[in-house]
Amino acid sequence: MQAVYYVGLGLWVAVLDLFTGHHRSLDSMFKYQELQVKEVHGRAVMVAFILNALTSSLGLWKVVQRTKQCLDFTVTAHILHLLASWCYNGHLPSQPSVWLLHLVTITLMCVLGEYLCMRTEMQYIPIMNSKVDL
Repeated sequence: MQAVYYVGLGLWVAVLDLFTGHHRSLDSMFKYQELQVKEVHGRAVMVAFILNALTSSLGLWKVVQRTKQCLDFTVTAHILHLLASWCYNGHLPSQPSVWLLHLVTITLMCVLGEYLCMRTEMQYIPIMNSKVDL
């Protein structure tokens, strides 16, 4: 799931970097200072994180395939990203916007992943038409 998370994030950041004209680097994925609402590139990186939550929810649907495990895999992916970002920056983020963004992406990824998995799980339950003879 971590590979799905980073491949999706890398692709979204690369595509949006093309539109903003910003140079592609790992800073866009890991550096807290890149997530700025005031700058066009910062907003594009935030949009990339949100789009990646949607893409990763498809990964939950295809890889995990269990509604009950979606929250575990989502939180694990985001905690590992937080640890990687912590190592990359040398400190935890202090901006509330970073924490809010990750809370939004965790919620989106988990809820949509659970919805998709639940729809798939419900398909396999046969509904029998029971008639009682009176």
